Amino acid sequence: MTQQTKWYKSHAVLIAVAALGYFVDIYDLILFSIVRKQSLLSIGVSEQDLLSVGIDLINYQMFGMLVGGLVWGILGDKRGRLSVLFGSIFLYSAANIANGFVTDTQTYAWLRFIAGIGLAGELGAGITLVAESMTKETRGYGTMVVVSFGVLGAVLAGVVGKNFDWTTAYFIGGVMGLALLVLRMGVFESGMYHKVKESKVKRGSFMQLFTNRKRFIRYLCCITIGLPIWYLIGVLIFLSPEFAHELGIKNIESGSAVLFFYLGTSVGDFMSGYLSQLFKNRKNIVKFYLISIIITVPVYLFSKEISANVFYFICALLGFAAGYWAVFVTIASEQFGTNLRSTVTTTVPNFVRGGLVLLTLGFELFHKTLQFTMVSSALWVGAITVSIAFISLTGLHETFGKELDYFELD
Repeated sequence: MTQQTKWYKSHAVLIAVAALGYFVDIYDLILFSIVRKQSLLSIGVSEQDLLSVGIDLINYQMFGMLVGGLVWGILGDKRGRLSVLFGSIFLYSAANIANGFVTDTQTYAWLRFIAGIGLAGELGAGITLVAESMTKETRGYGTMVVVSFGVLGAVLAGVVGKNFDWTTAYFIGGVMGLALLVLRMGVFESGMYHKVKESKVKRGSFMQLFTNRKRFIRYLCCITIGLPIWYLIGVLIFLSPEFAHELGIKNIESGSAVLFFYLGTSVGDFMSGYLSQLFKNRKNIVKFYLISIIITVPVYLFSKEISANVFYFICALLGFAAGYWAVFVTIASEQFGTNLRSTVTTTVPNFVRGGLVLLTLGFELFHKTLQFTMVSSALWVGAITVSIAFISLTGLHETFGKELDYFELD
């Protein structure tokens, strides 16, 4: 076997393992949104409390991801990317298996919090490994495959959630995660990390992101350009049955809405990654997708009394518009040096996911406190979120083809 063949084989294994890991990660991350109603009714939550209890539980999960993002990100720089892959997947797999046995909302909430901590490590560690192991000209293709395949885990969650009991759905996710630990054995640590480990430079210092004004602004901008994606997922799709009811659309199931949304997202992520490679520009691709969100959200919110099939097609369009996650995470990974890369690449997407807490609080402020309709509330939250993303994009460097073998120094 030639050296080049060995190189391609090792990178193919790395990308495949990272993609499968993200597939299971997304399955478990989205599963609660799909089995929310079924599981809560099963443990005694009343019909009128489904929305408020559901939002509380998703906030527990997202807060767990905020905590986990910090823990796994710092560990990834201090102890290595592979340690995060092993630890995080074991934690969320165990939590999801335990989730199948819950009988009360308090236990449900704590297990969602623990699962959130575990789920926080998978994507950042995988993307960091891929970005550091491939050439600067081709790493965008690697992250494209990881994310566009990985988001299909939500499609499987939709299928499982519709055809199996909610407890079985949680068990399936946990078992898939544990099975992945075997595949991890064939993945090696990145060469760039070995270099930074051998040096005396400070690694995984989260506070280092705040000691330099330009570095902090860059970090903040990386987070806020991704918020519109979770506005679409956590507000519009998570609450799709409630929006459908207000719009006079019948027979809408959250599982089907999630399934079609993520089918669109998979296509969108593939296209965004491919287009960023084709045009050798990541920022302009993000602009294109933000404009797509501006166009598709009003279509979703003002389509009254349409058929369920048309509604699900619009969910797929929203999913496509949200499909710049691959480029967004790649941009974050490429903005910072090797000694902070895992910290950034892991915390940024989890702060975006955790930002859903602020988005839902904003939605409830408009809807419950100010007495806006659900549609008006969603429009206001969306307009603010997308506007911030556009402004933040101007504060980031274009990173296509950037050399990543360097350190962040004070």
